[in-house]
Amino acid sequence: MKITVIGAGNVGATAAFRLAEKQFAKELVLLDVVEGIPQGKGLDMYETGPVGLFDTRIKGSNDYADTADSDIVIITAGLPRKPGMTREDLLMKNAGIVKEVTENIMKHSKNPIIVVVSNPLDIMTWVAWKQSGLPKERVIGMAGVLDAARFRSFIAMELDVSMQDVNACVLGGHGDAMVPVVQYTTVAGIPISDLIPADRIAELVERTRNGGAEIVNYLKQGSAFYAPAASAVEMVEAIVLDRKRVLPCAVSLDGQYGIDGTFVGVPVKLGKNGVEQVYEIKLAASDIEALQKSAAIVDENCDLLKSIFA
Repeated sequence: MKITVIGAGNVGATAAFRLAEKQFAKELVLLDVVEGIPQGKGLDMYETGPVGLFDTRIKGSNDYADTADSDIVIITAGLPRKPGMTREDLLMKNAGIVKEVTENIMKHSKNPIIVVVSNPLDIMTWVAWKQSGLPKERVIGMAGVLDAARFRSFIAMELDVSMQDVNACVLGGHGDAMVPVVQYTTVAGIPISDLIPADRIAELVERTRNGGAEIVNYLKQGSAFYAPAASAVEMVEAIVLDRKRVLPCAVSLDGQYGIDGTFVGVPVKLGKNGVEQVYEIKLAASDIEALQKSAAIVDENCDLLKSIFA
């Protein structure tokens, strides 16, 4: 197994280090356009091997030739959000970056599975799929895993319970249009509606929607990276180990939920072949409407980008 992480910033480097520790790949490539950064970070990671007890070979590089024959590629490259900036503000600049990255990936790897982390997530996943020419099952966006993790964290904090007992379902776009589904969110199987007042649940839902912006406002420069990196690694683990995990990911739909051809977050089964099944769960009319509205926003933004593929 060979895994490549594109982008040696905070998200990419953190994801690469977690992957190295888990020894999912015999060879791990960390690539970035800035000379010296991936080489230095890669060497630093490798030198923790004797202490962390892993033998993953880590290569930092500026040359896409070093990514040849990658089985899985994680794309984290792109500009980070700044305070007051929405994910949509990043649209045109990051679309050009992700398009170029994907083009270079495909020059050297015939049939990788691509996990997209760059923002605006759902739209960048569409860009990577469009440029790669890969089957849609092999291009997956990391959105719902992170959003659900944030929702689970806030619920655990609210109830003072273990995060391990909290399960959350978050669908839709990654950002303001995400759809946390309360009816499928539980604590040890108990619906949160039995544990938390409705008005307080609404506040937790709103905090989840603004989870990324909250961290951006604290940091002043840069954006969240520990939780996004961990969420991407969870997806890679499901693929590498063929675990058949059911996780919320941004994938292209074929009529499910009344949505066709749009990358949007829904529950899917992840295994060695990428997306192996899309689950269409029963939703309240209000949640269906919110999910379709989220998909419409993705479509509008993708339409703006079609010119870059002309």
